[in-house]
Amino acid sequence: MRSTVRLRVLITCGVLVAAGVGGWQLLPSDEVRADPIAIGTTDEVTALDPAGAYDVGSWAMYSNIYQSLLTFKPGIPTPVPDAAESCRFSGTGLTTYECTLRDDLTFSNGRKVTGEDVRFSFERILAIKSDVGPSSLFPTLKSVVSEGRKVTFHLRGRDATFPLKLATGAGSIVDHSTYPAKSLRTGGTVDGSGPYLLKEYHPGRTATLEPNPHYRGAVTRAGHPVEVKYFKESTELAAAWKDGQVDVTHRQMPPDFLNKLGDETQSGTRVTEAASAETRNLYFNVRSGSVMTEKAVRQAIAALVDRPAIATGPYKGTVEPLYSIIPQGFNGHSTAFYDTDPEPDVAKATRLLREAGITTPVRFTLGHRKDVTYAAEAAELKKQLEASGLFEVEVKPVVWTEFQKEYAKGAFDAYTVGWLPDFPDSDNFAGPLVGTDNSMHNGYSSATIDSLVAETQRYSDRQEATAHFKDFQTEVAKDVPLVPLWQKKDFVLSTEAVAGSQYLTDGTGIWRLWELGWI
Repeated sequence: MRSTVRLRVLITCGVLVAAGVGGWQLLPSDEVRADPIAIGTTDEVTALDPAGAYDVGSWAMYSNIYQSLLTFKPGIPTPVPDAAESCRFSGTGLTTYECTLRDDLTFSNGRKVTGEDVRFSFERILAIKSDVGPSSLFPTLKSVVSEGRKVTFHLRGRDATFPLKLATGAGSIVDHSTYPAKSLRTGGTVDGSGPYLLKEYHPGRTATLEPNPHYRGAVTRAGHPVEVKYFKESTELAAAWKDGQVDVTHRQMPPDFLNKLGDETQSGTRVTEAASAETRNLYFNVRSGSVMTEKAVRQAIAALVDRPAIATGPYKGTVEPLYSIIPQGFNGHSTAFYDTDPEPDVAKATRLLREAGITTPVRFTLGHRKDVTYAAEAAELKKQLEASGLFEVEVKPVVWTEFQKEYAKGAFDAYTVGWLPDFPDSDNFAGPLVGTDNSMHNGYSSATIDSLVAETQRYSDRQEATAHFKDFQTEVAKDVPLVPLWQKKDFVLSTEAVAGSQYLTDGTGIWRLWELGWI
């Protein structure tokens, strides 16, 4: 795909750029600052309990205050032990996975981490099955058994991706003595064993973290105190950056701001542009009572959506049009929706609705997270669909924490949601998005798609799943439970006083706050 945003890294005193690598090495400083590094983001935490959230902001926090059996090293797609001493599949069937827990782990409350805590953590996720929780990641998990430090996962079928899922926020280990088994823990405190301790938390505003001196695991770098500042809208984050209220920004800055960075970057600002698999889709609520139960309606919308106009309009060229559920750079990526609808086609949409006996204009509600950028995107979609004369769209903006609950209970006929993969495998764009009981809660279920997803999970060599992933994408384009809109890159801004911001994220879903430090 074309690259429409060109950014530069401004080199300042005390920083050397490694030729051909794009990273930098630090020169020693005579004084070390002790004050927290301020990080600004629009990705709010919806729940501190790992059983109660499946969103970027919450999982970014989990990767710092909790520990999973496995984790990802920067840029490496194969998980490595973290809370575990070792993990492996037992036998040849990929249906039994065994881990041995480290013997030197303690929760932040001082209690020793045990295999019983691991078993409990997974069982409560499946038992609570929160509407906005991560239970959809574990459709193959049948049971968990703990014997001392040994934990055994029994799966319903072959699932080569199971270790990858253990390395996500869904694998966060909690204290079975302080977390309820059948309900979510409330309040602003946590008991985790991750690299950081949550010292203070004000929902929707700030989270103060300090390095955990008792952490033992894969992270070998001692972190620095940080204060995460949460902003409701991207424009607020941009204003905070300009006013010097934050030292680092990550997700999401306004497209206008990003588009001008290459020409207008202020002296002393470092910009990191990284490959990312962040995507955004238009989801359809196919529950009874919604007009989207009619496949012809969904297909007609797919035939009308003009992705390039969205990319160059609301997003000012900072995103790329996406024509399949699996993005570019991931195994099996195709252009299934482009193959079906290469250009917006009003005649085709009209024919689809007429042949299905559907009266036009079709009226439906379109929900989105309240933000000026997403409002512009929704306005563009509304304009495109209504220009055909086939649809009337009522746009409904809702603040993020409520928006998740609203689409989970079926409040909208259609809604736009961004997606950042939890682990570096195409499977993360399959079952969690369109499988039965998927994380988008749109009521969609297809035996054909579920079967294709299961087939992709059977292969230890993930390249052998390529053909099944392509068949899966073709089926999604035919049935249209969603319409892919765009894919974008990841941007991190930091001041010249902060080191390590280029390592903050690498697309594995882990927010590496411990990489940050003062120069």
